[in-house]
Amino acid sequence: MFAATCAGVNRNRLDRALPARAAGMGSRWSLRFAATVDKGHQPAEKPRHPEAAVLDLRLGGIGMRSILVHATSFERHTPALEFGVRLAAASGASVTGVYAYEDPLYTMPPFNATVIDELEAKIAALLQSAVSARQPFLDWAASLKVPAAEWLVARGPIEAALVQAATCRDLLVLDHTEARRAAHWDVAGLILRAGVPCIVVPPRTVPAVHFKRIVVAWNGSPEAMRAVHSAVSFLAGAQVLLLRGEERALEPGVDWDPPFDIRQYLRARRVDAEPRLVSAGPDAVGASLLEAATHFGADLLVMGAYGRSRFSEWVLGGATRDVLAHAEIPVLLQH
Repeated sequence: MFAATCAGVNRNRLDRALPARAAGMGSRWSLRFAATVDKGHQPAEKPRHPEAAVLDLRLGGIGMRSILVHATSFERHTPALEFGVRLAAASGASVTGVYAYEDPLYTMPPFNATVIDELEAKIAALLQSAVSARQPFLDWAASLKVPAAEWLVARGPIEAALVQAATCRDLLVLDHTEARRAAHWDVAGLILRAGVPCIVVPPRTVPAVHFKRIVVAWNGSPEAMRAVHSAVSFLAGAQVLLLRGEERALEPGVDWDPPFDIRQYLRARRVDAEPRLVSAGPDAVGASLLEAATHFGADLLVMGAYGRSRFSEWVLGGATRDVLAHAEIPVLLQH
């Protein structure tokens, strides 16, 4: 627990207490951030995390120095919070926790100012409790030797809040989709819009932050290339299995001489990957990737995040969605 009690108000009780919203009513979104920055926990000499020397070398290579974590709760440490803060501690990166409250999609009786005022009072109390989680979060991060921590609270669409916050961070850490089956937003759109690599953390356990065995899914696509480039910091020093599927050109219509060689790219970055061909139909790709990762004993899967088509860019394709739905290890994705 790191947050103050919610003064008798929480999201579930608030949602149940309100009448259902009529289908045709427009939204009244107002995205607002309450930012709190830790400026008091930066001693001149800090004790180092046991894995800091290794991860400093690895994360420093591509400048992954700022980690954003979506806090789905401000009353407890979710797996994503635990993982993100501990990764920041191990790598010497800063960490920012974001709690976003999306106003419930309900309608108010016409001109009933009393009901609207009561709703606003409940939301205000909830958000104040979230803001009050600031100091416990900063203290917790400082106790783990995180060099700098920040706590943000937003009122508005969750996806929009995280996309905005991610614009000046290097990595976004998210809880597994299983924890959000009843949520008012879709993790797919967030991953495809974030503009930064995203690590999705499994729901029931907090994984180690020092990855030793990593599976990379490679098909030659721009999405796969971006994911691999972002993951180089984790790949260096780990045992890497390179799963090679049917490859497509990085940019259709462009021929290179010599052609791009993913293994050469990795070797130049001190990553020695074991290649393995994977053959699976479109509906079985996700399951095949997870099966290979399980047999390899992987503690991280790296892959591109793919939209279904050029005309449905914000909807995840089947393979990506299957992996997100069933993965029991962290998955690093990038669109």
